Amino acid sequence: MAVPSPERSESVDVEGRQTSEDAIADLAFNAEGLVPAIAQQHDTGEVLMLAWMDAEALRRTIATRKATYWSRSRGEYWVKGETSGHHQAVKSVSIDCDGDTVLLQVEQTGAACHTGTRTCFTGRQIA
Repeated sequence: MAVPSPERSESVDVEGRQTSEDAIADLAFNAEGLVPAIAQQHDTGEVLMLAWMDAEALRRTIATRKATYWSRSRGEYWVKGETSGHHQAVKSVSIDCDGDTVLLQVEQTGAACHTGTRTCFTGRQIA
């Protein structure tokens, strides 16, 4: 499902920083309207998982502070932990220097990976 590009907002907060709507408008979404989103444990720096977001998933994440992703296989939004109980409470949201990746600093409850491991990278080192 391709997601249309969001409208650009001209609002800026009182300290002159870019608002979340401006940042979303500036993201370099791929042809399917998605960007990769890396979830990282906020206090340890541990990389937990990678998922995909469209502009609406990012808006929902910012508004609710619950990690919300776009499922490419199911073609629908999913809130991390909604069915498993393994939630991600979002502490901060950042965009990389190229504007093509989102970093979520989260408080992970339970396993981050659908396999039941703490991270999606557990036991998968190749070099």
